[in-house]
Amino acid sequence: MVVIPANAAALSTVTLDYGNFTGLTNTTNGIIYFLGIRYADPPTGDLRWRAPVSPPSTYLGDVNATALGFACIGTTQKNSGATTDEDCLFGNVYIPINTTEASKLPVLVFFHGGGFETGRTRDAPSENIVLSSVEPLIFVTFEYRLGQFGFLAGTPVQQDGQLNAGLFDQRAGLEWVQRYISKFGGDPRFLFCFCAISSAEDKFNSRVTIWGQSAGAASVSYHLIAEGGENKNLFIRAIGDSPPALYLPHYTDTYIEDLFAQFTGLAGCGGSGNGSAIMACLRAAPTGTIATAGRDTLANLTSNLYPIGPIADGVFIRERPVEAFLNGRFVHVPVMFGSNTDEGAKWSASLDNPAANTSSPNATEMTVYNFIAGQYATFNEPSFQTAIRLFYPLADYNQSFSLQGQQIYGEMRYICTALMIAGAAHHAGLPAYQYHWDNPVLGSNHADELDAFFDGDEIFDPDDQILVTAMRQYWTSFATSGVPVAEGAPSWVPNGANGSPRILLHPGEIAMEQVSENLTKRCAFWHALTSELAT
Repeated sequence: MVVIPANAAALSTVTLDYGNFTGLTNTTNGIIYFLGIRYADPPTGDLRWRAPVSPPSTYLGDVNATALGFACIGTTQKNSGATTDEDCLFGNVYIPINTTEASKLPVLVFFHGGGFETGRTRDAPSENIVLSSVEPLIFVTFEYRLGQFGFLAGTPVQQDGQLNAGLFDQRAGLEWVQRYISKFGGDPRFLFCFCAISSAEDKFNSRVTIWGQSAGAASVSYHLIAEGGENKNLFIRAIGDSPPALYLPHYTDTYIEDLFAQFTGLAGCGGSGNGSAIMACLRAAPTGTIATAGRDTLANLTSNLYPIGPIADGVFIRERPVEAFLNGRFVHVPVMFGSNTDEGAKWSASLDNPAANTSSPNATEMTVYNFIAGQYATFNEPSFQTAIRLFYPLADYNQSFSLQGQQIYGEMRYICTALMIAGAAHHAGLPAYQYHWDNPVLGSNHADELDAFFDGDEIFDPDDQILVTAMRQYWTSFATSGVPVAEGAPSWVPNGANGSPRILLHPGEIAMEQVSENLTKRCAFWHALTSELAT
């Protein structure tokens, strides 16, 4: 729950066709908060593992929208919690205080990260985004189903449910924006109807931008390639911070079927007969049973960081991202993607299996392979041997298996993905911008750049204050105008075919830099293995 400040003024109300939502007006910071807006029916009971029912099918009446709704249950939980519940499909809308329904402001929608197994909108407060934008904008966030609640896969789910339900939650959120954001003063431009776009100019003047970090950035990439890259007119620009190239098996692959069997057995539904009977058993189970079964499944996979997530379902994800982007089959909109210097740091150290933990004092070359193969089940050892021989020799990392594994994982999963998407957009003739966050003060690990956006009113040292101020303006101006600009900061030049040049975001040094030829070659190696890695 959020704390209502003492200086809160009279509340503002927005009327939708399924309820009247009264938000919180903060006259000090100049933001109106509409929190915990239900955008779909509770995904419980028979609606488990089904597409979200959105907008809600029941009239909600008068709703006090001054507190965050429940976040979705994470895979490490045993049950609902104080702030989490299975009934979690809520969104939040943050608008400048003087906004009227006629304002037609641009809209920035953010999807949180967390490996599709954790995360919540609470971690993305609005203040630094809304207040830093030179042109007023509206900021929107959505909860979406996580882990076994949002991404349970297998043949029974395909036959009697919805694969990738969490991604369909996100799409329902984007459709909700198209249908309702004008009531909050936003400008979706694409009216929510099944009518034709009147002109090319209308088509490219929508004012909705999608943004995500980590799993949220993966989500952005999946929306770009969804259904073969068909443009559903839900957004006009896309931003991705540290987009991961995730292992995306098909729902019939042995890896997924074994995961499904393990989960259903732990949930007490493994011996329930055919697929429909298993699904009926799972839908009848208490929330705690489903949560605990997911937690226990995760505990058994000691070499895998995030085993329960999106899969290639043949519907939403018809083609894996590397192939889709390199072949031009994605929604053709301007993009802004980037990554951090030390994306691969610390991940292996969190694994319980010492044979895959490169921080173990007994780590060997095989430990590094086990770490990578734990994330990409079809990665074979000969390809690994080629990688370390040609591109990642141990001598380059001071004989440290930990540093070697960190570099391999960071590049193949995150850094090369940002390069690929930015390069593919350029190849398609689209404005494309790429960044490189490198910060010895705030950190250069995965997610460290989020300090610039969501750390409230933290006071930074002078160089970092200049940096984060510029970053907030770069990101928000891209959302409002399509061009990232910041007052007093260097011009951000669009990148070329290989993602170069990109902007270096470093305290005391914001400048364009070239992507090294060696990094380009290493990325080409990983992208040539897309079939093997299932990325």
